[in-house]
Amino acid sequence: MKKSIVVSVAKFLVITLFWSVPVSRAQDKSEPKQQTEVQEKPITPYRLDFTISEIEDGKKINTRQYSLNLNAGDHNDLKIGTRVPVEVKQGEMQYIDLGTNIWAGVRERDNGLPLEVRAEISSFASPDQANRGNSMPVLRQMRINASTVVVPGRPTVIGSVDDPNSKRQFQLEVTVTKLK
Repeated sequence: MKKSIVVSVAKFLVITLFWSVPVSRAQDKSEPKQQTEVQEKPITPYRLDFTISEIEDGKKINTRQYSLNLNAGDHNDLKIGTRVPVEVKQGEMQYIDLGTNIWAGVRERDNGLPLEVRAEISSFASPDQANRGNSMPVLRQMRINASTVVVPGRPTVIGSVDDPNSKRQFQLEVTVTKLK
């Protein structure tokens, strides 16, 4: 009895192996071979030239320029400024970052070059804008968070904001250049 069970199992295994080999070979011939290598898209570098202009009565009175290199699909940031100590309670100090922060990301699409930008500029308010009765510093801040599609080589205004305490306007412009 044990011998017949062993013989039956052996016959089953031989038949199963016999039938599975031709079927798998037939499938290999009929199906296209899949590529085992993943073709990577070449990395495209870009340079972003930012211009922050301060405009009063239609005339540019101050301009700052910043450049940032990044690859398509990535994002980078730059930060320029000063950490200023401010007393929040007696004897307890807290640091505030003042200056310029720009974060940008660019992607490549068939229908254009999408760009995301987050820009923040902060500084001390001028003496005429400061609250004279308060000993704490008065800060001014401009923030623009935007996304748009840009054309390489063409300047694009990302955003503009009015200073609520003066007749000044701040404008953020970017020119994206494809690097070789």
